[in-house]
Amino acid sequence: MARVVVLDYGSGNLRSAERALQRVGADVEVTADHRAALEADGLLVPGVGAYAACMAGLNEVKGGRVIGERLAGGRPVLGICVGMQILFERGIEHGVLTEGCGEWPGTVERLDAPIVPHMGWNTVQVPEGSRLFAGLPADTRFYFVHSYGVRRWELEESSHIRPPLVTWSEHAGDRFVAAVENGPLWATQFHPEKSGDAGAHLLENWLKSF
Repeated sequence: MARVVVLDYGSGNLRSAERALQRVGADVEVTADHRAALEADGLLVPGVGAYAACMAGLNEVKGGRVIGERLAGGRPVLGICVGMQILFERGIEHGVLTEGCGEWPGTVERLDAPIVPHMGWNTVQVPEGSRLFAGLPADTRFYFVHSYGVRRWELEESSHIRPPLVTWSEHAGDRFVAAVENGPLWATQFHPEKSGDAGAHLLENWLKSF
């Protein structure tokens, strides 16, 4: 049974994430303990609310360092919603710039859509070769609730490194990153734990990756 830590840094749907992982057979602990987060088979980084507040909470428990140390050792990390956004270099909310974890270049910014937040079920455009979405039909819908996102993918491709797989979605004509698969670091803008059977299947795929 895979051991997964849901990182508790004061933000996110901790219990719903815990239940969703238990549903697909994981042994789950919700904690901010550094050693437990490092030693678990998988680390899930949730996130709900403002980017700056999430980064402040993450910094308080040295979560960025835990994520970096796990990735340096090739150990799986999954970010969800703002837990995905904080993996990028920076976020801008209400004119305030906040530095993120910097695992990927890019800026989290307000969606350029007539109606925000983007709330409800939506489809995604999955790249070929995705392991995260393996076995799911192309018209599968996932549950989103967010006003901000990454609208431009800024990581330049290298001929020596396999490029990340980037999944996109669209809200009211505005395109944004819906998921990323990059070695041991995976992330989703939508909420798998609120996405019913499709979300459960996706979490199973993540567990199968380690």
